[in-house]
Amino acid sequence: MFGLEAIDLARSQFAFTVSFHILFPAITIGLASYLAVLEGMWLKTHEQSYRDLYHFWSKIFAVNFGMGVVSGLVMAYEFGTNWSRFSDFAGAVTGPLLTYEVLTAFFLEAGFLGVMLFGWNRVGRGLHFFSTVMVAIGTLISTFWILASNSWMHTPQGYSIVDGRVVPVDWLAVIFNPSFPYRLLHMSVAAFVATAFFVGASAAWHLLRGNDNPAIRKMLSMALWMALIVAPVQAVIGDFHGLNTLEHQPAKIAAIEGHWENVGDEPTPLILFGWPDMKAEKTRFAVEIPYMGSLILTHTLTKQVPALKDFKPEDRPNSTLVFWSFRVMVGLGFLMIFTGLWSLWLRRRERIYTNKWFLRLVMIMGPSGLIALLAGWITTEAGRQPWVVYGLLRTVDAASNHSVAQLSISLALFVIVYFMLFGTGFGYMMRLVGKGPQPHEGDQPSHGGPGQKRTPSRPLSAAEAGNDTHHDNLTKGN
Repeated sequence: MFGLEAIDLARSQFAFTVSFHILFPAITIGLASYLAVLEGMWLKTHEQSYRDLYHFWSKIFAVNFGMGVVSGLVMAYEFGTNWSRFSDFAGAVTGPLLTYEVLTAFFLEAGFLGVMLFGWNRVGRGLHFFSTVMVAIGTLISTFWILASNSWMHTPQGYSIVDGRVVPVDWLAVIFNPSFPYRLLHMSVAAFVATAFFVGASAAWHLLRGNDNPAIRKMLSMALWMALIVAPVQAVIGDFHGLNTLEHQPAKIAAIEGHWENVGDEPTPLILFGWPDMKAEKTRFAVEIPYMGSLILTHTLTKQVPALKDFKPEDRPNSTLVFWSFRVMVGLGFLMIFTGLWSLWLRRRERIYTNKWFLRLVMIMGPSGLIALLAGWITTEAGRQPWVVYGLLRTVDAASNHSVAQLSISLALFVIVYFMLFGTGFGYMMRLVGKGPQPHEGDQPSHGGPGQKRTPSRPLSAAEAGNDTHHDNLTKGN
């Protein structure tokens, strides 16, 4: 298929499925915490707009959660079908960690999700709020275990090799491996950033269409406060993460920088733009800033950054790919910080809800958090190559023994099914976003009898609200 080998197709298939999957947990993590804040604020202030926003975003959360579960199950099967040698080699570490995620996080989320989605008028306010908080905590616990497993593959610790297999000897060292704290914080904050811009873009879209009400304004305000705070925090975390990567995965940093060789004792320049050529072993059309590479990556003006030629050609990541994926992530990060600062300037002048140029920018920035998240994961995972478990197991040695034809067919089917299934789900979620928050009438449950108007608690039924007029006409006729 297109001249690719079986290993290339196996990697492409996993990259495709994980790229779809990672978007859903990111929004789930952010929305779960957002819902907990909304309900907490409603209980404290009794402002109707908080409640309206809670019901609005809980429907979108439910759809997103369902798509995340489905896409995650596919990836679990792929470990056995396409990467059986990896499972055989490292399953004693990754298997228990993923099991802990199911036992502690997924069961917690599943146990309280029903109460959160359907228990608004069926349980007390305290219990319902507790359920929302538990779902939010469950998403963060899930992040903890998934990142522990993935980080161990980048910086393996606490193991021994017995009969060609990894055997854990220190679970604390396995879990809290050197890159784990930085990657956990970086991913968690990335989820909050992505959700903030998703929520903010939804509010900006409604304001630009003239749908201006207290709930929409509060939605925009909360999203931009979050963006103002967490986008700069994410940049600081990224800096610490980069220092950690320089220590434990120097080849990845060299590839990210497109840096091929050091000259004498000269400090390393920062290559802003260019085109790393893996065959020619140089970065073409490089635009450099002297000293800045050393300053950013070592926090000094004298130390050098490791160069790609310090490593064997077979041990080098694809610099062309990670060079640009990293710059997409960083570039969007600077735009997010700029958007947050502009929002603060407009807020002080009481124009944050009316400046159309700003609202257009916020709307355009809606997918920026998710795009930056994908670019970051590409940088992380492609930068780890050619290793699946860094320094222990190469990617080519981890794949199952499948033919090119088998992997070509399965990859083609994945592409077709994913775009049909998740494209439909995404379109439906955008339809819910387009409806906007709806006012809720009272706290008493309604059974939807003749002539009674209600906002359904079932997530999928929200899309049927467009038929209310037809329903009212029928009931009047009866």
